Amino acid sequence: MAATNINRVVMTGNLTRDPELRSTSGGMSVCKLRIACNTRRKNNATGEWEDKPNFFDVTVWGAQGENCSRFLSKGRPVAIDGRLEWREYEVDGQKRQSVDIIADSVQFLGGRDDAVNGNGFSSNVRAAESDIPIDTGDFESAPVSAGVADDDIPF
Repeated sequence: MAATNINRVVMTGNLTRDPELRSTSGGMSVCKLRIACNTRRKNNATGEWEDKPNFFDVTVWGAQGENCSRFLSKGRPVAIDGRLEWREYEVDGQKRQSVDIIADSVQFLGGRDDAVNGNGFSSNVRAAESDIPIDTGDFESAPVSAGVADDDIPF
């Protein structure tokens, strides 16, 4: 029996620009999005946690792409569920490669009427955060309670 491959992407982030809606020659709608998703990393020089943005190109097909174009704008938070697709293309004789996200579903986060402030992010919605805690004290070892013997542990 052959092994099954899994190609799945689930992420949240904020749009870095307004959606671009186009149509194929066959009339199918295709919407291009670009989202920023932060990763938290510890700066070894300062010992502080810092956000590092990652940028991803997302393609949304059909009626869902039309809805993205109609209701989304720069700074709006979204959740993407989709798959990765690798492609090759040529620009000025140079071969290029890219990995895009093909969205199966796009969930609009925050409210449609949220005001956008100067940095492109909604003032009422927090940007997606990493699951790495700011306070590393969460990882300090807890004291083992006295009186528990190895024989008392059921596994």
